[in-house]
Amino acid sequence: MDHIQWNDFQKVQIKIGTIVQVDDFPEARKPAFLLKIDFGEEIGIKKSSAQITDLYTKESLLGKQIVAVVNFPPKQIGPIMSECLVTGFYNDEGAVVLAVPDMPVINGAKLV
Repeated sequence: MDHIQWNDFQKVQIKIGTIVQVDDFPEARKPAFLLKIDFGEEIGIKKSSAQITDLYTKESLLGKQIVAVVNFPPKQIGPIMSECLVTGFYNDEGAVVLAVPDMPVINGAKLV
């Protein structure tokens, strides 16, 4: 494992956001949803593609708070520009389990 410096970690903006819209993303190579996530007044709403269809439905995602990296450059994913990276972990079956706070947090709160 490579070690990083504290200054490297501080550059990564990991924030809490609330999913406010979930759409199917049929153009994705692997099954995915197109998410719109509210990160509060300072950042606003960002789009992201997320391969989380194995464990989550559109209905279960609406209103869910998630952890995301918000300062990567935008990335073209099919016809959409992804503006943040939603974080999660692979379970034993290879499905993504979202990284989420265990209590409500204000949108835009930074991981410390």
